[in-house]
Amino acid sequence: MPLRISAIRFLNPAPLMWSFEHEPSRSALAARYSIQEDTPSECAARLHSGQADIGLIPVAAHTSSLAVIPGCAIASRDHVRSLILVVRHPGGVQPQDPSHVRRVALDTASRTTAAYTRILFSRFWRASPEFFPHPPDLDAMLAQADAALLIGDPALLALEDAAARERRTGQRLLYLDLAHEWHALTGTVWVSAFWSVRPEAIAASGLTAAQVTGDFQRSRDEGLAHIDALSEEWAARLPLSPAAIHTYLSENIWYHLDDACLAGLELFYRYGVECGALPQAPLLHFL
Repeated sequence: MPLRISAIRFLNPAPLMWSFEHEPSRSALAARYSIQEDTPSECAARLHSGQADIGLIPVAAHTSSLAVIPGCAIASRDHVRSLILVVRHPGGVQPQDPSHVRRVALDTASRTTAAYTRILFSRFWRASPEFFPHPPDLDAMLAQADAALLIGDPALLALEDAAARERRTGQRLLYLDLAHEWHALTGTVWVSAFWSVRPEAIAASGLTAAQVTGDFQRSRDEGLAHIDALSEEWAARLPLSPAAIHTYLSENIWYHLDDACLAGLELFYRYGVECGALPQAPLLHFL
């Protein structure tokens, strides 16, 4: 029986998914894996409930009972563009920082970025706003809150629409790239997601850990070698230019779970526990 993969249905994992979605590897991999596309939070829920065997899950949702496929990540070493905090001011004046914020609407697709946001407010911005979940609709979020957290494609589209929105509404907003804020304040890499697996499912599949790891790392490498093709494919799906998508996939996202990522993760888990954004820091076991 194929291993069940829960994958994120955003642009940013596209290079990781290349071999699973394109020939000549697609047919061979389909014999070993079946894929369902979900939001990041849904990926975690499916993996934890046993409805998936492998999930591209938010790092905040990882637990010590799961294993990590080495070498693959959704991360950013500075600006990421697809993880933004949009901040308004009650008086209509554009704020310079989010320290005045009292209510934050959190994109319901997010778990990790929500935790990072709580850490930034608590540890660095010295504020204690109320956080509440909300579907990713910027206007509706800002009607109820001083700031809105958007992730993935909705964040990219909100940035693309920023100037037009200001002309439409007359409202000036502050758009904070949260990966850049994290990097500037901590000096470490922002890590959003990695492939997490149920080890018992791998053992029961008849595949070895090395085979699974090789499949996923080769898909990443093939995807990074085909950024031009991915840019054209996704430009047909999103109102973004191929050039903008190419920059995003090649410069804004980092796909290697390397030592710098692991150092950033260690800090994220520690700060998250200290401020109450995370219940505990999981141990990272690699497949």
